[in-house]
Amino acid sequence: MLEFFERAHPADSRPRDAVDAAWTFARGGTRGKTLRDTAWAALRAARDADTAAAGDAARAAMYAASAAYLHPLADAHQVKHILGAAAHAARAAERIADDDRAVGAEHLEQARRRATPAVVDVLKRYPAAPPGGGRVGELLRDLDAALRG
Repeated sequence: MLEFFERAHPADSRPRDAVDAAWTFARGGTRGKTLRDTAWAALRAARDADTAAAGDAARAAMYAASAAYLHPLADAHQVKHILGAAAHAARAAERIADDDRAVGAEHLEQARRRATPAVVDVLKRYPAAPPGGGRVGELLRDLDAALRG
């Protein structure tokens, strides 16, 4: 989804920096200041975005970087750390496609297929995704249910 943000804001690297930091962590990097700082910066980029789709794309990047900060407490809101990036990416894609929910469903299906057994195992340690959150919340719950299925 970075391309959607970058088309609207070509000089703003904050979401890309967050995704790069997330990849560095996923490949064995440390969980520390860079992840936190880039996640917060991507959230600020989402707030600064001039379109809803760009905002959701930046939020997807923020959730990618903040996934490393999953808490061990059995709280349904922690599911956002695991699946928030996919839910916001799906919503950005829907917005770009004139709110076509089939587009969002396809993005969720891709995320479901890409989820490793380790991701599903971690997800199942938490209660189901919480209610609320508008359309992104619906997408989050749909993906959560599909992965637990």
